Amino acid sequence: MIPWLTRTNWFPPVETALIEPNGLLAAGGDLSAERLLSAYRRGIFPWYSPGEPLLWWSPDPRMVLFPEEVRISRSLNRILKSPNYEIRLDSAFAKVIEACAAPREDGGGTWISAEMQTAYRRLHQLGYAHSVETWIDLEGQGTLVGGLYGVAIGRVFYGESMFSRLSNASKIGLAHLCRFLERRGFVVIDCQMNTAHLASLGAREIPRQDFVAGLGRWTGEGNDGADSASNGAGRWPLDAANDLFRKLP
Repeated sequence: MIPWLTRTNWFPPVETALIEPNGLLAAGGDLSAERLLSAYRRGIFPWYSPGEPLLWWSPDPRMVLFPEEVRISRSLNRILKSPNYEIRLDSAFAKVIEACAAPREDGGGTWISAEMQTAYRRLHQLGYAHSVETWIDLEGQGTLVGGLYGVAIGRVFYGESMFSRLSNASKIGLAHLCRFLERRGFVVIDCQMNTAHLASLGAREIPRQDFVAGLGRWTGEGNDGADSASNGAGRWPLDAANDLFRKLP
């Protein structure tokens, strides 16, 4: 049995999460900004399908991507150096999360409900949730073709979802996110669950206890070497990640 959360009680220790299904910790509660931020700082995230109660997870091991370990293939590297795209930050957060929530071409459903979209738009308004967007010029008009969104706390970026309408569009966004985060002193990107796609991009599993212990140091906004002026809550500069691969370091 897992505990049922109310609006007044919070999360149990992550060590009490189930082994099967891996990481299921609790149910219920709400998606308030306060609860979401508390969850992320403890290594917990929400994930549930329509018709299910709100479920909270903390899997062991944890899939993470260290920004300096992102794997860029030769073909992707050529694309990154081309002038045919633009990277924008936080310019179209609502459009990115809507695109991530759209049904997939393989017919799979989406877990990003209207309730989840509302909650993360609120985190975006508060300066915690961010979008990384790949734009190209189609017929003389800038068009959003891929991107991702997630939550930044201290020196940790918690990735939530990505989408791509053109080949490699989300990979372009992820590559720029990694370089942008590395330059701002971020330590890790939380990828939550293991997938072959994430592993191909350089993500790897670490023990949950190591991840949670790290969060205690890394999520102190302005602490442990983090620059509170650059890594605290707030909108990211629109063009801060553009041209990171088209200019010399």
